[in-house]
Amino acid sequence: MRVISGRLGGRQLLAPKGWTVRPTSERAREAIFSALGDIEGMRVADLYCGTGGLGIESVSRGAGSAVLVDRDTRPAMGNVHNLGLIEEIELVRAEAPDWISSAPDGSFDLVFLDPPYREATRVAERLDSDLGRILAPGGRVIAESDNRGPLEFPSLDTVRERRYGRTVVTFHQVPSPPEKETPEPE
Repeated sequence: MRVISGRLGGRQLLAPKGWTVRPTSERAREAIFSALGDIEGMRVADLYCGTGGLGIESVSRGAGSAVLVDRDTRPAMGNVHNLGLIEEIELVRAEAPDWISSAPDGSFDLVFLDPPYREATRVAERLDSDLGRILAPGGRVIAESDNRGPLEFPSLDTVRERRYGRTVVTFHQVPSPPEKETPEPE
């Protein structure tokens, strides 16, 4: 597994054997970042970060900063240190729903969400109300899940969905406010 593009393109990402992490495939990561386009200067949160691949790829491609959150940050910590990213990436050891409930409003442009597939429904229920709150205007949530149990967020609009084998990647954003109807002149 490697960083695909940007200033760290081609550098190895370690996924230690024996750890219960499921890194996002290179194919899916390439498709995600191709769809995102320019992410220069964006603030990124990588929830359930595992090895940190999505957050690290973001910083490599020009994101201004990334916060990697997981209940065990050791797999990501090795990659962050090996790639010299300790100034650009913050590691937070916490349960994602607990952490997100205290994150400041509008603090992220991108939120990556890749929880254990077996926990998808519970995770979606716990995160749904806070995801829109932590997004900056125009911010997006990119969720990865198993095709048998996709993550669903009723408070967000789904704007794109792609399948990569058994993996479903869904792009969400905060719904646009309804347009006000202007009364017609009499």
